Amino acid sequence: MTQSPEVPPSHDALRTLRVALGERSYPIHIGPGLLGDPQWLTHHLAGRQVMVVTNETVAPLYLEALKRGLPDDLGVRELVLPDGEATKNLASVERIWDELLAAGFNRRCTLIALGGGVIGDMVGYAAASYQRGVAFIQVPTTLLAQVDSSVGGKTGVNHPRGKNMIGAFWQPRAVLIDTDTLVSLPPRELSAGLAEVIKYGLIRDADFLSWLEERMPALRHLDAAVLTSAIERSCSLKAEIVAEDETEQGVRALLNLGHTFGHAIETHQGYGHWLHGEAVGAGMLMAAELSHRLGWLTEADVARVRAILEAASLPLAAPADMKAEDFLALMRLDKKNLDTRLRLILLRRLGDACIHDETPPEVLSELLEGFPRR
Repeated sequence: MTQSPEVPPSHDALRTLRVALGERSYPIHIGPGLLGDPQWLTHHLAGRQVMVVTNETVAPLYLEALKRGLPDDLGVRELVLPDGEATKNLASVERIWDELLAAGFNRRCTLIALGGGVIGDMVGYAAASYQRGVAFIQVPTTLLAQVDSSVGGKTGVNHPRGKNMIGAFWQPRAVLIDTDTLVSLPPRELSAGLAEVIKYGLIRDADFLSWLEERMPALRHLDAAVLTSAIERSCSLKAEIVAEDETEQGVRALLNLGHTFGHAIETHQGYGHWLHGEAVGAGMLMAAELSHRLGWLTEADVARVRAILEAASLPLAAPADMKAEDFLALMRLDKKNLDTRLRLILLRRLGDACIHDETPPEVLSELLEGFPRR
């Protein structure tokens, strides 16, 4: 893939970060009112063939605005898929491939993912595999997608036996975060996104965690300035980690704090019953509790984790019908595992995460058996 062009002219409220990956480097543009402004998308198109892929929830809200931000003479194609985590599968990706082939799209086409993490992951995987790789642009409309899944090039779909088990690393040409889209976000989706924001403070930035603790009410009330700052810091931390370890051979795995537990919840409950951020929120509390049992976090540390998750209106308990053996069976399928060793992301301190593969089985079992259920 060729390198994305330079940042277009200035925008008063714009904040731009860059994911530093050599020739695959790309910008993250963050600000209000970006969707309908032609300068933000046009600069990153690979050619004159463009397809926008979105879903039935997002399309009525933002599809026309995005199309206004594209040149009139492109003849933009659009594909509107069903909404929901349950649709994140190869059948949906095949629909994207079918549309591309039917329209005669070539290797200089650009796919634009307009929506949340499900759309972004599927469109990215379709782009990675169509004609062995074409350009795509991420336009995330949920907080979770804006701070996490749209940045870093992880693409893919779920399998009935495990979440995100089929996919590829494929970087976008740009990420366009229009913060105005968050006004349409349901409270539950906002909370799910806040889980990923909190994660960055827990794994790498204790000062950011303290900042979030103080401003959680403002975040819940969609204070524009506070949200923009939280998005910018989250994306900055993610970009920093991805630049260090693009394909998750080491430090990038720290971004999975809570995910081994959380993915087990999502798979067991059926995709979509728990939002990804909800499952990660519960998983981060489980990781904090386990870190305490290993002697790393204090009881006061765990209480802080619980308090900020509660302030974000995230679950503090696991599903009532999920037994310890259910967790263990699904956690053994986690992509981070090496050979037969279960690798977990735990906390040595708040703001300092580590990869740990020596948890005594009895300690993990005691945590899973004793963790609250709802």
